[in-house]
Amino acid sequence: MKLSDFDFDLPERLIATRPARPRSSSRLLVTKPASLTDARSIDLPRFLRRGDRLVLHDTKVIPARLSGTRQRAGAGGETAARIEATLLEPRPGGRWQALLKPLKKVRDGEVIVFSPELSATVEGRGEGAALLAFNLLGDDFDAALEAAGAMPLPPYIAGRRAADARDREDYQTIWARRTGAVAAPTASLHFDAALMAALDAAGIERTHVTLHVGAGTFLPVKVDDISEHRMHSEWGEITPGAAAEIEATRAAGGRIVPVGTTALRLLETAARETGAVRAFSGDTDIFITPGFRFRASDMLMTNFHLPKSTLMMLVSAFMGSERIREIYAHAIAGEYRFFSYGDASLLDPSG
Repeated sequence: MKLSDFDFDLPERLIATRPARPRSSSRLLVTKPASLTDARSIDLPRFLRRGDRLVLHDTKVIPARLSGTRQRAGAGGETAARIEATLLEPRPGGRWQALLKPLKKVRDGEVIVFSPELSATVEGRGEGAALLAFNLLGDDFDAALEAAGAMPLPPYIAGRRAADARDREDYQTIWARRTGAVAAPTASLHFDAALMAALDAAGIERTHVTLHVGAGTFLPVKVDDISEHRMHSEWGEITPGAAAEIEATRAAGGRIVPVGTTALRLLETAARETGAVRAFSGDTDIFITPGFRFRASDMLMTNFHLPKSTLMMLVSAFMGSERIREIYAHAIAGEYRFFSYGDASLLDPSG
């Protein structure tokens, strides 16, 4: 298939730069093969059945954007350069792979100072990224990063405004607990206390899994033939207890509803060999495109995605390419808000 198969025209005004408040007041487009229903996220229990199980993603976003200064001594005296860093992935020994802007301003061995407490030595560069060795470890590093960093908003938001104090809360799920993501599982941002109470009253079960979403989720697809695209790798975990809950629901006739494409990708990774969701811990680079056989996911709650993105390919695989085009045309005509801070859809391919 070609990249152009997943393109569409999106008015810029529909790109959300702030989330709905309260969270569960966001719009929800409920989609079946033969129907579309306009609703709100607070209405989610109406479209599920007692005994269904939501699979929720408990990764916690770190304030991964840092602004610092590189000092360099030269013949003309000491010079300084402003360096912007986005942490991508942790490495052993307090190191992080990071994007640096401008990368050409730094050399291996130089120190970038981000705050009086936090600095990092450049230990290598390549393929647009650098390896940074920080001066702090563990809780000390977490505290210094919390003080110095900003939330890593997606490029289509960051290009319109800077991250601020509101994003510390807005760009984090209410159940975030396992630190490590540099992008939020945004379908989960529609949940608040009112929606959780409504789900409890309706008898909807919940299970938590973890996938530390990386900045690679924002990388564009650069090949016309999508079979040539190399998917980024992310670390995830489904505990034995979580796997047992999911399989018990399936055995009892309940439906498995991942909240977010990241949760779905993790489930499908764990079910790839046998069709049963087993405990899993490790990296996944699963790339889901039309023709993929889904083995663990009955429905999907997700936001509206970027044209020509791997996420558009995933939802096209889940609902069918033609049906997704109809769904997105309805959302655009109905002024739904798009992307990370936008509205949601509930995709039900079974009808």
